[in-house]
Amino acid sequence: MDDSDLRDAIKPKSDQLNSDDLISGPRTIRITRVVKMQSGEQRVHIYFEGDDGKPWKPCITMTRVLVEAWGPDSKQFVGRSVTLYRNPKVKWAGLEVGGIELSHLSHIERDFVTAVTVTKGKRKGHLVKVLQDAPPAPKQSPKPAGTQAASKVDQMVIHLLSSITGASDIDSLLLFLGEERTREQLGYLKSKQSAHFERVDAAIKQRRDELGEVRTPGSDDE
Repeated sequence: MDDSDLRDAIKPKSDQLNSDDLISGPRTIRITRVVKMQSGEQRVHIYFEGDDGKPWKPCITMTRVLVEAWGPDSKQFVGRSVTLYRNPKVKWAGLEVGGIELSHLSHIERDFVTAVTVTKGKRKGHLVKVLQDAPPAPKQSPKPAGTQAASKVDQMVIHLLSSITGASDIDSLLLFLGEERTREQLGYLKSKQSAHFERVDAAIKQRRDELGEVRTPGSDDE
């Protein structure tokens, strides 16, 4: 991006894809992972190629559109593509502040119109079109024998780091860290992959500090 292009200068600072990120135009993304949080207003976090740790957190309305088009199994979303755009008419607290909506989806047979909620008691039709020019899936080169275990560890670390850095608040972070699967993964890394564990542990401490967790002296993790 050259010095005369102002798009980089107007990028908002946030832990998620923001509607202002799309001021310069729509963006087509390929989904890499979907995380469902147990609480909070934005329970669905959709990570994608090149997200820079800033997932798309669709509103309930757009999540319903995804479920209507692709079904409720979020594992099936991985590898699929969606075109997002900024709708300046989206309201919050009665004001038009703009929001992210989707216009095109891959893996649908035809265009369709669905009813979405605009305000309480008011609905409108929302057109979703077939995404004809979805980005091609990256080619995977054959893996040498003996690298499968290492690949699984790498995927585990990527999942942990993405979830940690993607936590929107301290409650979400602690909820993730308290999950049985997360505790088992951290325990495995601590006992078998110390270098990876130190990297993840440092990310946890940094994210806790960023989210403003209140700690008492001497309460650091063991």
